[in-house]
Amino acid sequence: MLFVLADGEIRFANYPFAGASVYPEGVVTAVEIRDVDPRGWPPEIRTVHGETLFVPRVDETELRAFCTANAIAVRTRPDIWSDLLEPFLDTWFDPEHERATEQRLQRAGLSSAQIVAIRQRVERAMMSYNFDSMLWDWVHLGLYDLLSAAAGVLARPEAAATLGDPVRLYGWAMRIAEGRADELG
Repeated sequence: MLFVLADGEIRFANYPFAGASVYPEGVVTAVEIRDVDPRGWPPEIRTVHGETLFVPRVDETELRAFCTANAIAVRTRPDIWSDLLEPFLDTWFDPEHERATEQRLQRAGLSSAQIVAIRQRVERAMMSYNFDSMLWDWVHLGLYDLLSAAAGVLARPEAAATLGDPVRLYGWAMRIAEGRADELG
């Protein structure tokens, strides 16, 4: 993925996620950016339209300078997808930790039934992404990992296919990331 900062805009080339406003190439102007988390993994740009875009970690310094030059807020927000994908990490959590995770997800607007349904929908793809690939991540899986699995990165094609149409998945995943559970249908 190529990422270029220009006066008041960010240009993307070869953006890998179908459904993104910048897929496969596109521009986001400073006025379209709500906030940025340069420390996210990978760094995140959040648009006023509720979309999360990712930039390469190596561009963190340039992204921070862009935010300063364009008066864009730098903000860390709760990582809903990290909590949702926690069961697919290569580790074990005690019941107290699991309860705390569920409480965070409920504070984000997700019901227990929605949490179960979301995890069931992504399970096969995320298991393939983390275990079949031998990635064995035990620290963090998030929105970027889900979208990567859907794009066929590390996940077996038949496992990625269980996520459905990548464009529809993208919109669904963004609504969840924004805490818009009431729009999940």
